[in-house]
Order: sequence, then structure tokens, then C-alpha cells
Amino acid sequence: MNLQHERIAHLCEQLKLGRIGTDWPHLAQSAASEESSFADFLERLLRAESEARAERVRQTLMKLATLPTVKTLEQYDFGFASGAPRAQIQELGTLAFVERAENVVLLGPSGVGKSHVAIALAYRAVQAGIKTRFITAADLMLQLDAARKQERLKEYFNRAVIGPRLLVVDEIGYLPFGREQATLFFNVVAKRYERGSMILTSNLPFAQWATTFADDQTLVAAMLDRLLHHAHIVQISGESYRLRDKRRAGQTRPRATTNT
Repeated sequence: MNLQHERIAHLCEQLKLGRIGTDWPHLAQSAASEESSFADFLERLLRAESEARAERVRQTLMKLATLPTVKTLEQYDFGFASGAPRAQIQELGTLAFVERAENVVLLGPSGVGKSHVAIALAYRAVQAGIKTRFITAADLMLQLDAARKQERLKEYFNRAVIGPRLLVVDEIGYLPFGREQATLFFNVVAKRYERGSMILTSNLPFAQWATTFADDQTLVAAMLDRLLHHAHIVQISGESYRLRDKRRAGQTRPRATTNT
């Protein structure tokens, strides 16, 4: 490396232009061999830096999102999930609902792909540079309880509840909440009302949500009023993905589909 290259490398380090520092020599060589203009060379150089920064942002957002796995809408088997509203789900994939601070509620029996769609929408949001957080309802309650006991509830709400533009809460209804937990979850919905989007999944129809939230009909009514004011309700029916292979092997019988 000659002295000029060392000076350029040092300046790139000072200005935190890491990709320019590594890419400019071969891009300059390519531009010279192709007889490209200086403007073309500069544009390629800046685009490389921009793409590198965008990738670093996506990697950071992926860590913050705490997705349990990566799933995409393209992987979702609409052929098997015949009860899934394809057009509605694909429209949600544009993420326009996030821009409008609207909510999405995915309802249906266990195994029909509610979590798959929720994770896929969260992953697409991360790739679009949207700060996102995924958590199960049970884990959310554990963390809220811990923050309350440690007198850090306000800090937790600011960081984990209000902070993300998209908050995904999976598996509402699988475990019942006590009265204090139900109140905490109501506050989650209330704090995000018209401020940020939520995606919720549940195996229970709304009429049965009170059984999860300490049988408090008044609290559930107030919560659903805020949650559903600007919401897309996605009803998915059909057979369980988890039983698909067994059914194909003739080990189980198809279950009857019901609308909830």
C-alpha cells in the first residue's frame, strides 16, 4: 500500500466510510478499464457505501426483532391453507398498514399458519428498515411482571412497547392471564393506540377473549375498542400444518373446518 492509499484508508476510517475504504481500489480499476466517467465511478462508490450501511441497519433490526425464525409470505402454502385469504394477506405484505399505524389480528385454530404470517410480515418490515419486535403473549407477560416488580415498568414500556413501530404478540389465548397481567396487557394496547402498529395472533374468537383476560368483560371491551378501531382482521380456517404430513401418510383424518 502506497502513502496515498494509506491516507485514503485513514480518512475513510475517520469518516466511518468502511465500504468505500475497502471497495474504492477495485472500483477505480474497473472504471479505468471500462473508461467510465468520474461521475459513474463516484456513483458506484457511494452506492456501495449506502448498501453496506443499509445491510448493517437490517442486521441490527433483525437482532432487535427477536424473531424465533425466518419465514416469508412466499413460503406460505396457500394451496394447503385453503381457508387463508390470499388477497388480504398479500395486501398486508405491502406494509401500508404500518405506515397508517393500523393493527392486524390473525384468528384461527392451532396450526393453520397464523404465526407464519405474523413472522413473515415482521421479517418483511425488518427488511424495509422498520423497527420491529416479536414476542409471545406469555413472554410479554413475564417481562412485564418482572419490570413491575423491579419498578422499571415505565422504562420497559418506553423501550419494548412504545419503541418499535411494529409490535407482534403471538399466541394470545393459549395461557390465561391474571387480573394484574390483564391490566398490563390492556396498557400495552392503550399505549400503542394510534401510535404504532400491532400484529396479534389468537386461536380464540373475540367473544372468548374474556376467558384469557381474567374474565373481565369491561377490560376486554375497552381493549378491543382500541385494538380494532383501525384494524385488519384476518380469519384463517383449515387443517393444521403440523398434521399435514401425518394426514398425507394416512395416519390422521382431516378435521372439519369451522369459521370462528
